[in-house]
Amino acid sequence: MLQAVDVGERSLSSYEGVAPSAILEELRQTAAGLRGARVLHVNATPYGGGVSELLRSTVPLLNDLGILSDWKIIGGDSAFFDVTKKIHNGLQGADLELTTAEKSRYEATAQTNSLDLTEEYDIVFIHDPQPAAILPFHGTGNARWVWRCHIDTGQPNPQIWQYCRSFLGDYDAAIFTMAEFVPPDFPVRRLEIMPPAIDPLSPKNMPIADSMARQILDWIGVRLNRPLITQVSRFDSWKDPMGVIAAYKLVREQVPNLQLALVGSMALDDPEGWSIYREVERASASDPLIHVFTNLTGVGNIEVNAFQRLSDVAVQKSIREGFGLVVSESLWKGTPVVAGRAGGIPLQMSDGVGGVLVDDIEGCATAILGLLRDPERRRELGELGRQRVREHFLLPRLLLNELSLVRELLQGRPAAPVGAGEHRDPVCGMAVADLRTVVVGSHEGADYFFCSELCRSRFLMEPERYLQRRS
Repeated sequence: MLQAVDVGERSLSSYEGVAPSAILEELRQTAAGLRGARVLHVNATPYGGGVSELLRSTVPLLNDLGILSDWKIIGGDSAFFDVTKKIHNGLQGADLELTTAEKSRYEATAQTNSLDLTEEYDIVFIHDPQPAAILPFHGTGNARWVWRCHIDTGQPNPQIWQYCRSFLGDYDAAIFTMAEFVPPDFPVRRLEIMPPAIDPLSPKNMPIADSMARQILDWIGVRLNRPLITQVSRFDSWKDPMGVIAAYKLVREQVPNLQLALVGSMALDDPEGWSIYREVERASASDPLIHVFTNLTGVGNIEVNAFQRLSDVAVQKSIREGFGLVVSESLWKGTPVVAGRAGGIPLQMSDGVGGVLVDDIEGCATAILGLLRDPERRRELGELGRQRVREHFLLPRLLLNELSLVRELLQGRPAAPVGAGEHRDPVCGMAVADLRTVVVGSHEGADYFFCSELCRSRFLMEPERYLQRRS
């Protein structure tokens, strides 16, 4: 049931002048010692979410660096994906239970997928809970297995977590977006913290002229002679699209001609998406200035690029969030963001850079209105946000983090304390390349490097928490 995903060819040299040169050079040096290694990435869908977007860029770049890499997706019927959506929600804290039949469906599908994994690899990356149970049925073999969790599992539903935990004990390492996302009593000894990143050269993020972007939005019925705010996200209750509509209606009392675009993706592994989509359509049906689009109605990466580039304000009103890459996507285009104070969003907007963090509908509306009335502040926040994304949230930095882990796993090396050897932020785990731009802090006679004042402050409050990496 595993299906290979075709990817194009990419060259790391294309990122010269786009990503920081120090990151590119260190990435090449790290990859040179891994040439010929075989790497497999496994997830649940080839489109419709941040994981698939990352893999579509990551896999061809790994191949360009001489690391033989494949990407495969698991198979499963609608009943299986209903179960994995419940698991996903439960790991994020939703109050629900799995039935015996649902557990049987999940395990039977994992076993079937495991039988298709017949090739030999050196490293296998398993992404999120959907394929996590493949390892116990397949066995580790000669490979090193890494579970990459992209969601916030810091306060999971206990019953769901204990069930998922039973499948993770044999993994060699696990990667989380933030230290706060690691669930209690985690069974994998080696932990790595690696925030994700965007590909600045993908169709969603590559430079396009404003004139072309305007033509694209005009073609689908969005008129730019009126102010525009946009939320790009899955149709998911955790993204709070209904809260966005409520905030928009409050702002419209002051800005009567304001437009709202809700642009979402429908993914294979998200059966709840359609019910949220229908709820959004019902709530917006009587307002011609609310535009609702999906990838299934012809709005894809180029259209999203245009929305994020030309919106006056981007919105990401998440209640729970793994990371929220759409924040970095919008900031990369110089567009300020009003976003929920959830998950990895504050990391992207540390130290007041890039936009405004909010906690409720009223706060969201107030922040949007304030930015709409202050074009100079919008411009300044957008410029600062773009620079922060360039330094910390572009794909080569993520590849450097991942290949550093691969190198250590294949060499059988234990994890070094964060901050030792390479320059990494001990709080967020990111490689920091240009030491002239980072924040420095000291603890017990040692210097540590941080991507922001926020990370430095967190470290100084609880240094032991961030220095205890298990190996």
